[in-house]
Amino acid sequence: QVQLLESGGGLVQAGGSLRLSCAASGRTFSSYIMGWFRQAPGKEREFVAAISWIGGSTAYADSVKGRFTISRDNAKNTVYLQMNNLTPEDTAVYYCALDQGAGWGPGAEDPDEYDYWGQGTQVTVSS
Repeated sequence: QVQLLESGGGLVQAGGSLRLSCAASGRTFSSYIMGWFRQAPGKEREFVAAISWIGGSTAYADSVKGRFTISRDNAKNTVYLQMNNLTPEDTAVYYCALDQGAGWGPGAEDPDEYDYWGQGTQVTVSS
């Protein structure tokens, strides 16, 4: 089993920044993808960003390109989401997820491809 623990959410004013962290523990894999998704009230869960653990390939939703950056620390088994220039539309519960043994491709944006999920962390952006 894999456990994912997110942290770093909170309340921030529009234009501000937050950095989310997601630490993975438990079973490890030789190759996997970690992603960030978010879900706002009344909306479906949507893809935000993903990164391949080997190679560091990244993908972003169009709505966050240029504002959010996903990165990883292999030694700490931790993935980060740096969020800059936040807007009220970014308000949501943010989840990290792990897709085990996956090759990099369009599936990185599909939540159904992910095997493990964190509990989520709330991000609220005030106007």
